[in-house]
Amino acid sequence: MTSRRVETTDAGTSPRSETPPARRPGRLRAFLRLVQFEHSVFALPFAYIAALTAMWQADRHVHWRQLGIVTVAMVAARTFAMAVNRIVDRHIDARNPRTRQRELVTGVVSVRAAGIGALSALAVLVVSAAALNRLCLYLSPVAAFVLAGYPYAKRITWAPHAVLGLAQTIGPIGAWIAVTGTWSWTAVLLGLAVGCWIGGFDIIYALQDYEFDRTVGIQSLPARFGPHIALAWSRVAHFATIALLLWFGAAAGLRIVWLVGVLAAAVALGYEQHLVKPSDFSKVNRAFFTVNGYIGVGLFLFGLGDLIAGGLRW
Repeated sequence: MTSRRVETTDAGTSPRSETPPARRPGRLRAFLRLVQFEHSVFALPFAYIAALTAMWQADRHVHWRQLGIVTVAMVAARTFAMAVNRIVDRHIDARNPRTRQRELVTGVVSVRAAGIGALSALAVLVVSAAALNRLCLYLSPVAAFVLAGYPYAKRITWAPHAVLGLAQTIGPIGAWIAVTGTWSWTAVLLGLAVGCWIGGFDIIYALQDYEFDRTVGIQSLPARFGPHIALAWSRVAHFATIALLLWFGAAAGLRIVWLVGVLAAAVALGYEQHLVKPSDFSKVNRAFFTVNGYIGVGLFLFGLGDLIAGGLRW
C-alpha cells in the first residue's frame, strides 16, 4: 500500500488543495472585456476617414494632435455607451442563456465598478471634446445622451436598431467637426452610412435572441416581425449603406480607389447577408465579428489610399 503526502493548513487540521485556484482577471482587464474594447474597430475607421478627408480638403496635411484626440474621444464614447448598456441590461442578461456569463452577471465586475468606468469614460469624452474645439464641447452632452439611449430603446420601440444606428452617426460627424469646427453635410452622409451599416447588422445580431426577447418583453425587429421580415430590413439598411458611401465619396471629391473600396464592401455585405438564413443563425457571429471587422478596416485603407493619391501628406 502506497502512502500519499497530505499538506495541512497552518492550523494543521484541513488539507490544502493541490490545484491552485483559478486566477480572476484584473479589474481593468475585466472591465475591458465587459465593454468589448476590441470592437472599437467597427467605429474608429470611419471617424478616421472623416477626419482625414476634412484635413485633406483643408490643407492636404495630417494633423496628428487632432487625430490622436479624436481617437481618445471615440474610444471613450464607445466605452461609455457599452458600460451603460451592460449596466441597464444586467438583469435581463442574467436570464438569457447566451449572456449569463457576462461580467456583471457573474460578479467579475461589480455594478459600482462598471458605473465608475462609465463615468470615467464620459469625463474623458467631454475633456477630449473641449480639447478639440468649442462646438465639439457643446455637442458632447447630446452625443452622450444618444449613446446611452440604446438599452432603453429596446424597452419602448421595436426599432432599437435605428437608435443604435443614430448613435453611430455621431463618430464621423464628430470627427469632421473636430477638424473643422463647423457642421458638414458631407460628414452626415458618411455618418448615415455607418448608422445604416451598424443598424443593419444589429438586426442580424438580434436574431439570436428573438424568441427569448419575446418572453421577457425586449423589443426588436426580429421579436416583433420574425426573422424573414427582419432580414429583409437588414438588407435594405445595407443597400442604403452602399448608396450613402458612394454619395459621400462624390460629395467629398474622392475617386477611383474609394469606389473600388465601396464595391468591395458591397460584396462583403452581400456575403454577410448570405451567411444568415431565417432558419439558421449558426453563422451570426462570423457575419457580425469577422465580416464587419474586414469591412471597417478595408474601407479605411481604401479611403486612406484615395486621399494619399489625391495629395494627402504626413
